[in-house]
Amino acid sequence: MTQSISAHISSNKSSLLRDLLKQVSRLFYTTLAVVPENVRDQVGLAYLFARAADTIADTELIDRSRRLSFLYRLREQFVSEHLDWEQIRLIQQAVASVQHDSAERLLLERLDECFHVFLACSLDDRHRIRRVIITLTQGMEMDLSVFPGTAPDELIALKTMDDLDRYTYSVAGCVGEFWTGLMCAHRKALADWDVPVMSERGIRFGKGLQVTNIVKDIAHDLQKGRCYIPETMLTEVGLKPHDLLHQENLSRFRPVLSKLVRLAVAHLDQGWAYTMAIPRHETRLRLACMWPILSAGESLKLVMNSPDLLNPTVKVKISRSKVYQIMAMTTGTVACGYAGTAYWGHLRKQFV
Repeated sequence: MTQSISAHISSNKSSLLRDLLKQVSRLFYTTLAVVPENVRDQVGLAYLFARAADTIADTELIDRSRRLSFLYRLREQFVSEHLDWEQIRLIQQAVASVQHDSAERLLLERLDECFHVFLACSLDDRHRIRRVIITLTQGMEMDLSVFPGTAPDELIALKTMDDLDRYTYSVAGCVGEFWTGLMCAHRKALADWDVPVMSERGIRFGKGLQVTNIVKDIAHDLQKGRCYIPETMLTEVGLKPHDLLHQENLSRFRPVLSKLVRLAVAHLDQGWAYTMAIPRHETRLRLACMWPILSAGESLKLVMNSPDLLNPTVKVKISRSKVYQIMAMTTGTVACGYAGTAYWGHLRKQFV
């Protein structure tokens, strides 16, 4: 009987962490394939939980108070030592049926299976996944609570740089912390790492990626009533959040934009130091870190050069061919530190 249950869980895990993950995010699935095998399942499972929480938070067909309630119920599954299967089924029934995206609907329909795979993880890995999902859902709740509107005329901005720092930790920096703890526990080559120091670098790595997303997606977020640019920064140049709805204010906004890009680069520099601290023979780990940093650098270059950054009809996004170019270059040089550092240095000189 025990062998039958184990075989069923193993089959589900393979289906979830391969087929479902590929449907939910082809790009993440491609990146995950390069992650070392003994940590791949934990990273993939944490991603599926995070994506399920994000789907709940973004389901506008459900009113905001109910979304907050469902996020809270989901987080409680990670706070408590015991799962409440009735609450899990309630979330599935309420949220899955209203999804337009077939992959996100399937993810929520299979949320209970994700939890069965979670229970099969080691106690330490369950603790790591718990911690990161609790923090991520808190960040999502911050999104829903701080930004109550859904349209430009309901625009709200973060108040201070401290608010921005807390937000970027909650939705991205905590992932760098999770990644560091997981890798140090499972990769012998990282046994000599100073975990607190490297965790802090991992946090900065994640924050850099999130600040990049914020400046890249600013026009899109403004249309949803969300301004992640702190009011204190805008006040310094005589702007208010609503001024960013008008493309003609881009020139006045550029000093603020430059500061945010420099902030992103300062964080990503720590991410690069983190990457170079990974031993050369851990090629897969190096690649998994190089790709997002170099992609973020290319995105920041587009941001700084875009004449339409505040135009919501124009999407600032690097091409898929550029992503593949980054992958090919770093893989072709076997994650060589010299080649990668030269690429990163060339990128950062263009906007710092």
